[in-house]
Amino acid sequence: MNLPFLIARRYFLTKKKTSYINLIAIISMLGVCIGTMALIVVLSVFNGLEDFNRQLFKTVDSDLRMVPTSGKRFTISDSLWSGLKKIQGIEHITQVYEENALVQYQDRRTVATIKAVDDNLATHPEMDTARIAGSLQLQNQLQNFAVLGVGVARMLGVSPEDPLTALEIWYPRKNANLAAPGLEAFNEAAIQPGGIFSIEQTFDDHYIFVPLRFAEDLFETNGQRTALEFKVKPGVDIETVQQEMQKAVGEKYKVQNQDEQHASLFRAIQIEKLFVFVTLTLIIAIASFNIYFSLSMLAIEKKADVATLLAMGAWPGLIRRIFLAEGALVGFSGALVGLILGIVICWAQETYGLVKMQLVGSLVDAYPVRMQVQDLIGTVIALIIITLAASWMPAQKAARQEL
Repeated sequence: MNLPFLIARRYFLTKKKTSYINLIAIISMLGVCIGTMALIVVLSVFNGLEDFNRQLFKTVDSDLRMVPTSGKRFTISDSLWSGLKKIQGIEHITQVYEENALVQYQDRRTVATIKAVDDNLATHPEMDTARIAGSLQLQNQLQNFAVLGVGVARMLGVSPEDPLTALEIWYPRKNANLAAPGLEAFNEAAIQPGGIFSIEQTFDDHYIFVPLRFAEDLFETNGQRTALEFKVKPGVDIETVQQEMQKAVGEKYKVQNQDEQHASLFRAIQIEKLFVFVTLTLIIAIASFNIYFSLSMLAIEKKADVATLLAMGAWPGLIRRIFLAEGALVGFSGALVGLILGIVICWAQETYGLVKMQLVGSLVDAYPVRMQVQDLIGTVIALIIITLAASWMPAQKAARQEL
């Protein structure tokens, strides 16, 4: 067995009842243990929330979405359309026109985002799981229907069961004088509410789906679109299709996958996760100051032992390694127990859902968690750096003692 580790283990397992050094070492271990456990659990919760958002938006988001690089609208030329049709792996293309408009139902009004699509939400069969009232059908022969988010429906008091009251949508006409607006300054169209969905609060409070043919005159689109959405065939690699599509459309358009469609949200989650990692690591570092104090006191208590070792021919480097090993035993013991506890807690939460979200209407009952190997590796590296930093100065002082 390694001699410095053997001596350090003897110091670590000493059973002196009056030793306050052992008490400080135990406090150090507990601090590192609790901090490590909290770090693993919190990082796993952030991973779970990220996955939950992906699953949430997958209900309504397309596999790929094409938008103009500059500006908001674009015209689909024949060459562009035929080029997109030739790309292998695309199952369906949906034309989209999205705009904010004033919506009125009886005597209630609100501003909502109108998303007009050219199909009956056929590219999103998953949305049927989000339906809470009525039907998700947007058009039936010549009849148009609107599908509202539950938040918009509540603000307006919409009832899909009422066939007599229509939803009125108002939008400013092009080149209209809005300085002194009248009814003639707005395009107005009525549409029957057909269904209500619930996906996520931000989406539910703002979005209304309507048929594209209904929006053409209302928004005066002149054949322009704000996006094209693509459904990729099952089993086809989305990233490969995205790269081929980006080459085909050039720099005038951006082709986004589902993560890129909500890049700001996922970036915010990653930044929050980074700040949490740094904060909890600093807390572990503060807890590791006890390692510094315990090793400093141990160096004073074992001064005679150090002198004996030096007299027997030990060199300062050996003494330094003994105290570094002692600090590693204290820090890594707490870290190991913390890692195990954190993994067990995350596994139990993922398997049994111990901690509930306590939210009415939530799509999941318990907090989602997911452990990542890189989080465990990052935590271990941080703990190694913290432990060595806390142990270095006491080990240096012990190595510099004179006979």
